[in-house]
Formats: sequence, structure tokens, C-alpha cells
Amino acid sequence: MTKTGLPSYPAYVMPTLQAIKSRGGSATIEEIEDGVADAMSLSDEALAIPHGTSVRTEFQYKLAWVRTYLKKAGALQNSERGVWALTERGEKFTDDNARTLFQRVRAQNYEKRKDEFKTTPLLDDVDDDQEEGWVEHMLRLIGSASAEAFERLAQRLLRESGFTKVEVTGRPSDGGIDGIGVLRMNLVSFQVLFQCKKWKGSVGSSVVRDFRGAMVGRADKGLVITTGTFTAEARREATRDGAPAIDLIDGETLCHLLKERRLGVKVHMVEEIELDENFFNSI
Repeated sequence: MTKTGLPSYPAYVMPTLQAIKSRGGSATIEEIEDGVADAMSLSDEALAIPHGTSVRTEFQYKLAWVRTYLKKAGALQNSERGVWALTERGEKFTDDNARTLFQRVRAQNYEKRKDEFKTTPLLDDVDDDQEEGWVEHMLRLIGSASAEAFERLAQRLLRESGFTKVEVTGRPSDGGIDGIGVLRMNLVSFQVLFQCKKWKGSVGSSVVRDFRGAMVGRADKGLVITTGTFTAEARREATRDGAPAIDLIDGETLCHLLKERRLGVKVHMVEEIELDENFFNSI
């Protein structure tokens, strides 16, 4: 156990692989988190422990690093849309591999870049300035903006995602509804009410229930956008049988959506050169 009361990094490795395997070999981050939390019987209180001043929870922070190291070890691969998949090496991962994962990957990195590595950090002294760093950075930038600026960002994102007639209408007496838009899907269109709030930590099921109560009879669908995270209960409430479904966008998903649409994000592609030896041989 670590000082937060949560298990240390190696304990999450096999549950992460199993969560992906049980879903057919690929899974979203949300599906992985749900699967690991269930497999490890982690309470909602434990899952809600914040990671310092970050909008991520300690649980999400640890799982992000576990995925990163599994990818470095060749056990996982991920797509641009945040879907993680098992590789052949990941299928064969054992408990012994899990226990030594972090040491082995760090040793490989050290050998590759000896001049850059002065020391090898301890297991619980992980710094996320690598693959996951841009997400934290973006969330800090969004978190420092005003509530009105965040509403404008949500408005722009919805427009870039195919919504029309997007209006920010938030009023204190409007039951948490911040705006409305129309999403056209081929020949049909849907009116969507949205709520966008800057939360730190976890958003509970009561927020989803209150929002649903405010939208009943006013729109076809609802959307909640936050810089924080949603508890498992909130996600269950969002898709509860017999109630209008509400889509949830947490902080990490928000960052990836902004990246996909190149809103505030510049992606630099690395040029790869491959020589055609047949061309030279035929001259």
C-alpha cells in the first residue's frame, strides 16, 4: 500500500490486462478503470482520492502510468481515439512480468539514454512528464480559465463536432443547464441540453440525476462536460434503465476531443524516410 491507502503500481498490472482481455482484447480508458476497480474491489471513497491538486484521481493517475509502462514493454498498444488493445506479448504476461515491469522498463530506458538519466526513481516517485503530460498540462490551463471561458470552449467544441445552433443559456435558476444545441445525424436531428462545469475530483450521481430532472420534457438528449472525473455511480446513473440517457465527458476525454479537433493543440508529425533500394538497383 502507498501513503494514499491505494495499492502500489505493480498491483494494477494484471487487473489492467485482464480488464482489456475480458472485453475482447480492447477497451476504452473508462472500461479499463471500471474493470480494474471491480477486480480489486476498490471502494468509491478510494477511487475518489485526488492526486495532489490535479483534476485526476490517484487511481486514474496510477492506471495511466501502468498503461504507459505496459505500452513501453510491448504488452499494450493504443489508438488515436484512446482505445487500448492487448498485443501478443500482453496475452502472455505473467505475474512475474507484472512484478518486475517498472524496473525492467526503466532499465531499458537507462541503457538507451544513459546521458539523460542520472538516477532511477523509486516506484512511487513517478513523474508524468512523458506520454500523459500534455493531458495534465491542458487540464491545468482549462482549470485556470473562468467559468464563462469554459462554457465558450464547450460551445466551440460542440460546433466543431457537428452541432448547430449552439447557445450558452446558463442561469442560476435553470437546474444546471448551461446551454443547448442541435445535433444532426443524416436525416434526423436531436436537441441536446448540456452542462459544463469545472470540477476538481469526482462528479457524483446526484449531479446526473439533477441534470436529468431539469432536462425532462425539454430536449431529446443530455450531455455533461467536466474537467474532473465521474464516479462509477454517476456513470451507472447516466445509463440507468428506464431513464433518458445522458452522455458524460470527463476531463481526459475532453482533452482528447480537443486534440482530435486541433483546438488549442498542435500535433507535430515525425517524418519517416524509407529508401527504395530497387529504384537504385535499376538505375
